Amino acid sequence: MKYDPQSLQSYWMPFTSNRDFKSEPRIIERAEGVYCWDQNGHKIIDGSSGLFCIAAGHSRPEIADAVHAQLKELSYSAPFQLGHPLSFELAARIAALAPPGIDRVFFTNSGSESVDTAMKIAYAYHYARGEGQRQRFVSRERAYHGVNLGGVALSGMVKNRQAFGIGLPGVCHMRHTWLAENRFTRGQPEHGAELADDLERFAATYGGDTIAACFIEPVAGSTGCLVPPKGYLERVREICDRHGILLVFDEVICGFGRVGKAFGAQSFGVKPDIMTMAKAITNAAQPMGAVAVDEAVHQAILNAAPGKSIELFHGYTFGGHPGACAAGLATLDIYRKENLFERGEQMSGHFLDTMFQLQDLPAVTDVRGYGMMAGFDIVPGDVPGARGLEVQKKLFAAGLHIKMTGDSGIVAPPLISEREHIDEIGRILREVLS
Repeated sequence: MKYDPQSLQSYWMPFTSNRDFKSEPRIIERAEGVYCWDQNGHKIIDGSSGLFCIAAGHSRPEIADAVHAQLKELSYSAPFQLGHPLSFELAARIAALAPPGIDRVFFTNSGSESVDTAMKIAYAYHYARGEGQRQRFVSRERAYHGVNLGGVALSGMVKNRQAFGIGLPGVCHMRHTWLAENRFTRGQPEHGAELADDLERFAATYGGDTIAACFIEPVAGSTGCLVPPKGYLERVREICDRHGILLVFDEVICGFGRVGKAFGAQSFGVKPDIMTMAKAITNAAQPMGAVAVDEAVHQAILNAAPGKSIELFHGYTFGGHPGACAAGLATLDIYRKENLFERGEQMSGHFLDTMFQLQDLPAVTDVRGYGMMAGFDIVPGDVPGARGLEVQKKLFAAGLHIKMTGDSGIVAPPLISEREHIDEIGRILREVLS
């Protein structure tokens, strides 16, 4: 199907060069499994699972049927002072996947909402314990924590915050963990655990009792797959414990098998106090996010509220939507029945082998990876990100979609991928990057 450029003008596209796109549109009209088809019938392998969210592959009929059945039975129930069965069932299923003790689940509609919700829960927890002076948050350079104002304040990617003010005051950013001496490291790098000491330095500078929470992506995803150095997450956990700081893992990308186990917390053996999630929670068939909270945090907030009063004055009209819950339950069924987390772990070796074969190309300056996610950097052009956009367009023309952030590429194929799909991704990457 051909599109008149004028028919595309009304939609202001997110995180897109709108002028460039609308002069040369790339429109996906259908998708199935690991492939998409554009308006010209061109077949494209999805090398980034949409935006890291199509873990079980595109257009799963089991999920569509579950949502359809639910919408015919109950299309909406107000989430304030009312409930519906699927929200309780999905919360219990998510709690069973999370690390022990992180068993209270609050539903949102996106990863951005999950991050802002986690920030408010952190505020409420310390307020309930008589430590309302804890108003400061710690994040990291090159961090991505969504696009709501709280997440923008946490963001360590300059273009995500440059035009939007400070969001929230009092956010400190630890150094990111990319180091030149760790180039072309597969898995966790050897160098950089000491970078966690930035958190200790902030505690000494501002007072540990002023910091509410530290937000960390177990693997920093959107910035180009920055894998934590050995011992780094453990050291962050120790510093948080020393100063009474809540540790929040942003699992929006890492969650649901992307880095091996159900969540990055289990893959790296470090338990946070709060986890945010979204994306693959419904295989992207319906918008949904969630925040999983340690029982001790949850209980402190409940115990501080008198009688039968509302304990947390926060929520969303569509939080725990029946259709989204139906999609979430059907998605978790697929993950379990098809052993997709285990399958991703087993495929990781071949996937990382394929990605690290790119390191001999002159255009590639680094490759990193863990589980079923990898990043690579290319030699930049005169304008940061311009070459990355050209690479993305050339890859698409060659039959591959991946996520480019600036001059970094992120590859994260669906967990249903077979070896031949990984080989196809590697072949197209090599052809274009050469």
